[in-house]
Amino acid sequence: MDLYVFCNPHSRLTVRFLLLLYFASWCLNTVSVITVKSCMEEERRALLTFKQHRTDLNDRLSSWVGHECCGWRGISCNNRTGHVSKLDLRNTYTFSEEWNYTRYDQSFLRGKLNPSLLALKHLSYLDLSSNDFQGIHIPNFIGQLTNLRYLNLSYSNFSGEIPPSLGNLSNLNYIDLANYDVSSKNLNWLSHLSSLKYLNLGGANLSSTGVSWLHHVNMLPSLLELHLSDCHLDGNQLPRSLDPINFTSLLVLDMSYNYYLFNSSFPSWFFNLSNLVELDLSGNLLSASFLNNLTSLKSLEHLDLYGCELHGQLPKLVGNLCKLKSLNLGGNNFDGAGISKFMSGFSNCSYNRMESLDLSYCGLGSEIPDSIGNLSSLKTLALYGNRMNGSIPESLGQLSQLVDLYLSWDSWSSYDYNHTNRWRGILTESHFINLTRLKSFKVSTERPMSLIFNMAYDWIPPPLGYNTRGLVHDDIFPSPQIRFNLQPNPGKASIPTQ
Repeated sequence: MDLYVFCNPHSRLTVRFLLLLYFASWCLNTVSVITVKSCMEEERRALLTFKQHRTDLNDRLSSWVGHECCGWRGISCNNRTGHVSKLDLRNTYTFSEEWNYTRYDQSFLRGKLNPSLLALKHLSYLDLSSNDFQGIHIPNFIGQLTNLRYLNLSYSNFSGEIPPSLGNLSNLNYIDLANYDVSSKNLNWLSHLSSLKYLNLGGANLSSTGVSWLHHVNMLPSLLELHLSDCHLDGNQLPRSLDPINFTSLLVLDMSYNYYLFNSSFPSWFFNLSNLVELDLSGNLLSASFLNNLTSLKSLEHLDLYGCELHGQLPKLVGNLCKLKSLNLGGNNFDGAGISKFMSGFSNCSYNRMESLDLSYCGLGSEIPDSIGNLSSLKTLALYGNRMNGSIPESLGQLSQLVDLYLSWDSWSSYDYNHTNRWRGILTESHFINLTRLKSFKVSTERPMSLIFNMAYDWIPPPLGYNTRGLVHDDIFPSPQIRFNLQPNPGKASIPTQ
């Protein structure tokens, strides 16, 4: 049939005509897609009313003039309808070494939130994060923006009770209300957000919610990320049983800095969250039994247990959690003799993925084992603030991916010998020759200096990058600090050896 069509002259004309129709139709569709309709007048006026109630010392809204509001900063419109679909006014100020308080203070949008925003009936994205709304309550009218899929009001100095009217936003996929002066006595409004994938109530006071907070969270079957850091939750608010568990799709859980939340026996249902990839329980009081059960969460890639008052031997977690990429056990009080056993756990994994390992202020008192060189993917290693001693193994030089290496820490304000590593021995070129990605290296020793840099005076380190910190020798009481120092044009490295 196809052959006949293309061989028949009349059919060839028909095919050409159909092709012309197809391309004409495609062109019309393309034009309709790329043609941006003008801003709706009602929505333009609503935005200008919103602007009038703003204090904008940095002129962030200076482009909000004229008739085409779809081109204003922070505004996006639907190309076909012209309706405002996105209002993104988050504060994008970035901190740097040249931080200036005046510029920082002027970067905030301030003032009241005007209900004129209700004219934006097609708004699906609203971000007002990192501004300063000077302690006002989160407005009830936001609950009437029922097309919202994304709502971010985090760290914008809101206060008071979180309005239950937010439960009307049944289309929400993402909500971030992290603020330190907001609170809630009842999270029942959450149960209406069945499409929610991301929830952050960090800093909100949830101490009056009782055990109901968890039951309402458990009614979010699509939830992927849950952030409840520093929410004043305690052990009486953590049910021992939860049946059935509906939020097993959870990938990220942050319950950090709820100090007494896990002060009694750990609930068994917690270890059924088998899909967890990231878990942050830092700043909580945890027991050794928790660590024994933690190995059932085999999908974990990021684990933060900083400052959990853990004691005993350094847990041999990694042999059972072979997908771990970052592990923070800093700020605990382990038995220093356990570091070799801890490192041996990596040998149980066919492939080592560890990129960041923080064992700072752990009470460790042993040497760095040679097996440290097996962590071939490691980018950050922090061992400062311990009581470690002995030589620094040459196997560190095998960590070719290292970016940050902290074997000691500056002690400008105070010096505590109980949290000071006492390195000795000789550092040679072989320790550093392969560390071509290193940007920060800190190490110190004590008087009389027992750590010697045995390198030729004219030895040129590998091109570690122009941002590398280090080779200075300062007599800082009561111990000299030694660092690498590479100038933008790598030249001779003068290394003190006295």
